[in-house]
Amino acid sequence: MPSQTALNAQEILKADFQTLVADTEKLLEHTASLAGEQADELRDQIRESLLRAKETLKVTEESVRLRGEAAIVATEEYVQAKPWQSVGIAAGAGFLLGLLLTRR
Repeated sequence: MPSQTALNAQEILKADFQTLVADTEKLLEHTASLAGEQADELRDQIRESLLRAKETLKVTEESVRLRGEAAIVATEEYVQAKPWQSVGIAAGAGFLLGLLLTRR
């Protein structure tokens, strides 16, 4: 399972990307009042870029979700195959974390 820091970074990246897309959509709406062939070309380019960005975000999100699910399955299989080792690892990690927290 991904660490909390990685999850936070992913959420921040996703939020920033969605903000960028929303701002670009607003810009596209504001340029609608512009006239001329160049303005039409610019709007078309922005629209295509937005569609590509949204698709990339969907693909990336799906990829991250699938990798997360695979990690969960692998972890569950490992814990079921080697329960005592898993308990030992968890106890060791808890002990180290306890040592670190009491030193502060």
